[in-house]
Amino acid sequence: MFNIIGLLVVGLIIGALARLIKPGKQALGLLGTLALGVVGALIGGIVASALGRGDIFELNVIGFVVAVVAAVLLIGVAEGMSSKGKTRV
Repeated sequence: MFNIIGLLVVGLIIGALARLIKPGKQALGLLGTLALGVVGALIGGIVASALGRGDIFELNVIGFVVAVVAAVLLIGVAEGMSSKGKTRV
């Protein structure tokens, strides 16, 4: 239970940091930020676990950095997918 709550809190923090790092205005709401942050946190945990630097749900520096980078990339992908049908002038 606490792992899920912790993952949501960390995911929201990672998503917010990723939005601050990514230049420009993002058309993501709070739930989108949370979802991309959680996915980024899971990616960071998996990478840290694969490198032998902790468990997937353990907060560590390598996992956190990878999670933020992954979330920034995911925001870029989400923006690209949402603006695919729109034309820019």
